[in-house]
Amino acid sequence: MLRKETKGNISLTGYGDIFNLGSDGEQVMEIPLTELHPPEFHPFQVNNDTAMQSLAESIRQFGVREPGLVRKRNEGGYELLCGNRRKMACELAGIATLPVIIRELDDNDAAIAMVDSNLQQREKLLYSEKAWAYRVKMEALNHNGKKGEKYSFEIMEEQTGESKNQIYRIIRLTELLPALLEKVDARQLAFNVSVK
Repeated sequence: MLRKETKGNISLTGYGDIFNLGSDGEQVMEIPLTELHPPEFHPFQVNNDTAMQSLAESIRQFGVREPGLVRKRNEGGYELLCGNRRKMACELAGIATLPVIIRELDDNDAAIAMVDSNLQQREKLLYSEKAWAYRVKMEALNHNGKKGEKYSFEIMEEQTGESKNQIYRIIRLTELLPALLEKVDARQLAFNVSVK
């Protein structure tokens, strides 16, 4: 956990301080993994690879350092918007629960939270993951749009550092046949060729 200094004394900072919890009743809760379900559409891969094994070992030794983000499902349990890799790592580490923040979110805000979290936390993204993430976020921003506010592509430009044209080129990858998109991910088909 992070530490903060208070009048010369060192005290541990809890999740509430880190995530600004408490003002609207949010808190971090330990939820059984069996009650956590992936979103209906999750563009990010969760693989049991070397990085996952490393994460599982870290969780085994030190616990989960950052809670996931969930919202309640109508059919019971919770939709795990952020933390699907942590959930798998907990399963591999033999841990039965995951600390999560339970938040009320509509579909658009849930999609934006899922995409933003993964874009910020993942070091390497496949072209397909980035393309679907951009598309999901752009559609959610378009649905949330209000007159007088920035256009969705302006928000995307600010947040990604990429130009409007590059964002649309990346999103165009989602129109490829799955077999071709796999070739782009494997770098067997060049990005520039695939979006023409």
